Amino acid sequence: MTIPLRGAPLLRDPRFNKGTAFTLEERESLGLLGLLPEGVDTLENQVRRAFTQLAEKNSNLGKYIYLSSLQDNNETLFYKVLRSAPAELLPLVYTPTVGEACERYGHIMRRARGLYVPITRKGHVRELLRNWPVTDVRFIVVTNGNRILGLGDLGANGMAIPIGKLALYTACGGVPPELALPVLIDCGTDNAKLLNDPLYLGLRRPRPSAEELDEFVEEFVEAVKEVFPRCCIQFEDWAGIDAMRLLERYRDRACCFNDDIQGTAAVALAGLMGATRITGTPLAQQRVLFLGAGSAGLGIAGLLTQAMVLDGLSLDQARSQIAFFDVHGLIESTRTDLHAFQKPYAHAHAPTTDFVEAIEAIRPTAIVGVSTVARAFDRRVIEAMAKVNARPIIFPYSNPTSRSECTAEEAYQWSQGRAVFASGSPFPPVRYEDKTFVPGQGNNVYIFPAIGMAVYATQATRVTDEMFIAAARGVAEQVTQAELDVGLIYPPQSVLLQTELFAATRVAEIIYDRGLTRMPRPDDLEGLIRAHAYVPEYRSIP
Repeated sequence: MTIPLRGAPLLRDPRFNKGTAFTLEERESLGLLGLLPEGVDTLENQVRRAFTQLAEKNSNLGKYIYLSSLQDNNETLFYKVLRSAPAELLPLVYTPTVGEACERYGHIMRRARGLYVPITRKGHVRELLRNWPVTDVRFIVVTNGNRILGLGDLGANGMAIPIGKLALYTACGGVPPELALPVLIDCGTDNAKLLNDPLYLGLRRPRPSAEELDEFVEEFVEAVKEVFPRCCIQFEDWAGIDAMRLLERYRDRACCFNDDIQGTAAVALAGLMGATRITGTPLAQQRVLFLGAGSAGLGIAGLLTQAMVLDGLSLDQARSQIAFFDVHGLIESTRTDLHAFQKPYAHAHAPTTDFVEAIEAIRPTAIVGVSTVARAFDRRVIEAMAKVNARPIIFPYSNPTSRSECTAEEAYQWSQGRAVFASGSPFPPVRYEDKTFVPGQGNNVYIFPAIGMAVYATQATRVTDEMFIAAARGVAEQVTQAELDVGLIYPPQSVLLQTELFAATRVAEIIYDRGLTRMPRPDDLEGLIRAHAYVPEYRSIP
């Protein structure tokens, strides 16, 4: 390995810094003598020290700040730490802790990370991209901060989301960290609290019109294609109507996807596939009622209908088994306030503004919460689902935890232990009578790193919905019977890397089957995926 830096600048570069693990020979050849204590650490000993320091932090936000500083100082150590205890640390790096980090980002930021692309630099986006020190970027996660988790418009504070997402690409999917670029398109904010905060670091201006936003995004996408021609763009946490519009505009023009729409859809689909192994009802016979009819819910419905069609239903049959309930009530055929993308699910039902009445009329096998309305799945709702199902499927997927439609304990208690449960944020195990249930977390982390690794290893030119269905099947296939017996419908996060690499192989099969790469198909797809996976280990320096 050739290192372009020496001395103190080397210790400040997280890509190459080993800290106290530089050998005595490396210290002498790289001008580091005197800049480090004389003791030489192993990476394993540095991991032990990091966990000791982490344990001394008395809040999850404090632990988030510590891990962020570690990432800014030593990438190899950071990813080694994450890989050592993923179930424990991923909630600190991403949901739910990242929600609090976004709300306070201007107050807690120690060091700028990623690339900020303000709309005031229109006409100069290529120049900004070329300022990034890596010339072969393969993945960009980009947000404009307009709909961060369930927290709304957080403007430039939303940069914590792309940073966190790309950390998971590496920790959970094996994508090398140097290939990843977090981007914040700063279009201002309509959040008055932020505009009045002297520590807010974004543009202090109202958000632009849809037309002005679209013009700037067009420049951004075309600039990425020119500057980083092998790059895949992940749109993240855009306002729902913008998210749908931009995905439709670019999905066939660029290698891109929207995680809130397609990633959320795939992880929900994986959950439903897992749930069918408990309920015994095939996917094609599921009836699903969504609370919330925005981009996340419509994305899940779209992918679910495609999967049902692959299982033998017609598109109309599949859509007839999916219904939506929004702030104005049940979406049904007499409603005149619907967007075009909602109308395929406006079926002939009696109007109602009572979610329980909708359950009693439709008799869904599953309810999916994508509303960001805390406790919307109250006792009446859970009991209504338990009345019409022997094993009701209850998925409160809204993030963060404070916006979850119900807790795991509520779902199990109110259903007399019969619920098949998964949520967007983590919940601890629940004891009901003589049984302990382990709730699953329907986290997109099961999906997008697998998509990323498959795209990277195969050099895919496009990302399709069929690839997300393949990823969902790959995740669901790995749930063991012992895990199903305690109610777990996702593989445990302790084996997340293995889960992702297996799912990535399933995605790669689709990429090659559909001719979505110019690379020749290898004999061993699993070997191809594993050969490309990043391993957080120090390399010796000649």
